[in-house]
Amino acid sequence: MVVVCRVQHRTDSSLTMADPSKKEGLETEAQSHRIRITLASRNVKSLEKVCTELINGAKAKQVVVKGPVRLPTKHLRITTRKTPNGEGSKTWDRYSMRIHKRLIDLESPPEVVKQITSISIEPGVDVEVTMAN
Repeated sequence: MVVVCRVQHRTDSSLTMADPSKKEGLETEAQSHRIRITLASRNVKSLEKVCTELINGAKAKQVVVKGPVRLPTKHLRITTRKTPNGEGSKTWDRYSMRIHKRLIDLESPPEVVKQITSISIEPGVDVEVTMAN
């Protein structure tokens, strides 16, 4: 909750803060949280499917949506020898795994976020929800 206090001027040119317990100096905004959803997966199709479901659910609830922001793909590479004992020809195996990430930013009350994120998520998609006031 964001509380805004106004400053009152006195006649003796000193400043005082308005009493926050009084209703006249207190303005409140609707409780709205900034939520960042981070999605990560090795499969691009399932990742994009979850992104579109989240965004469509958020837009149906009239929530401010920013994203999906496509982050750079991480390439994890491992090169290893085929033979375990070192004899024979020197042949190598190369393995690689790509990790794709997406960011979605929402501005909404926490109750709405629970409804939006209650969708069925594809297997292999990691979801991380971060809330900031």
